[in-house]
Amino acid sequence: MIALGGLFCGALMWALGLHNNPSYYGTPRWLGLVALFVISAAELVRRSRPLIGLGVGTVALAVDGLSGGLGATMLMFTDLVYAAVMYSGATAAQRIPRICWLVTGLVTVVPLVVYNDPLALLAGTFVGLLVITPAWTGSVIRNHREEAAAARLEAERVALLAELDRREAVASERSRMARELHDMVANHLSAIAIHSSAALSLKDPAATDEALGVIRENSVRGLAEMRRLIGLLRDPGETSEPAATSTLDALDTLLEQARTNARPGGQDIVLCDERPDGAAPLPTPVELAAYRIVQESLTNALKHAAPGRVDVTLAHRADGPLEVSVISPYGDREGPGRPAPAPG
Repeated sequence: MIALGGLFCGALMWALGLHNNPSYYGTPRWLGLVALFVISAAELVRRSRPLIGLGVGTVALAVDGLSGGLGATMLMFTDLVYAAVMYSGATAAQRIPRICWLVTGLVTVVPLVVYNDPLALLAGTFVGLLVITPAWTGSVIRNHREEAAAARLEAERVALLAELDRREAVASERSRMARELHDMVANHLSAIAIHSSAALSLKDPAATDEALGVIRENSVRGLAEMRRLIGLLRDPGETSEPAATSTLDALDTLLEQARTNARPGGQDIVLCDERPDGAAPLPTPVELAAYRIVQESLTNALKHAAPGRVDVTLAHRADGPLEVSVISPYGDREGPGRPAPAPG
């Protein structure tokens, strides 16, 4: 559109004889029309080949100036300067404004020094408007676009990092939930499987009833733990009964259940809590992990340890980690007996 509009207006001005100046050195006027066609053709490559377009346009402008000069040719040349700054490479975009300043300075200073002609100032001003103004405009707009593009890239990078963090958090939460599910349910299911096998093999009705009671107790507790885990997955806006969390406050209940499930004459479970009174509460994940460690350790002690004392020790020094230890006697149990149930 720029090429077509400039060509039409320039041809009309040439036909009407609306030249800026008289021709120099006897240059024929029709060369101005040729220069108009050439610079219009250069406009066609202003985006794809901006430096070539600027070079061709500069030659056409020089020929047009010798033949008298057309306003349309000069306007299209300013557009070529602007396009060269906008669409060329980074190096050329930085050099073109400097070259424009250099050309303007030479056009102003050389005639002023050599010929001592004050009109050189007017010529320098005109050349500055012709080349510096479009170069400066293109430079400002290009810098603005590059800053906007950099801001978009930064926003995309931040969004990508946020998405990666979200995925990592989801994966971590899934792993945590898998461990939680194992810790909560595996012990109960293990006890159910062991006692159901014992109930099938034992001929003593009392022992069978006792095994069935342990099966029922562990199944009920396992279902309660499952409901608690499902409650964690619900929408926080849903109204539901708050689920109990397994923390160190529930450790006495866990130990009492383990003592109940222990074989007669088997393990004697003793708790030694060395935590200082009035200490700040620990984070919920830490207490839950400690609870599960004690639960798993007691399950293994009731299943595999020899009869004797089982010491459960909790210690938490100031600014130190929580220490949990479960010590049980090692050795094979003698004689037949029912498998030990899992506590908690």
